[in-house]
Amino acid sequence: MNSITAKLLTIALSLGVFSAVAAEKIDASKLPPASDKKGVTYAKDIKPLMETSCFKCHSSKSEKVKGKLKLDTLEDALKGGENGKDIIAGDSAGSPLVAMVAHLGDEDEFMPPPKNKAGIKQLTKDEVGLIRAWIDQGAK
Repeated sequence: MNSITAKLLTIALSLGVFSAVAAEKIDASKLPPASDKKGVTYAKDIKPLMETSCFKCHSSKSEKVKGKLKLDTLEDALKGGENGKDIIAGDSAGSPLVAMVAHLGDEDEFMPPPKNKAGIKQLTKDEVGLIRAWIDQGAK
């Protein structure tokens, strides 16, 4: 790697352009399949999941927003957190959020964490599939 490439990579990493989960390739065949539900939207289908499983730590109402990732609104979710974008519209298999909620890749990134103090349960395969469908349909 030449020095310019190394410098650009260092800058990109420091700006959070690449998420730790995205940098670690996951085996997409281990992901639950995307739901076949059509017209999935954040407001109607995904936000209720997030309210139950994610808002305790990832809401503007949280005492401290973990990873600077807020999921209160579609705009917040698409913006991402301190590691950059966690949702890549049109590419659920490449979206770090999907790997995190499916509990694939780095165990330190699993959401919700397996042994969390709030007792929040891991999302079901159907719920992960619904998130996948939403992202694959453009994350609207």
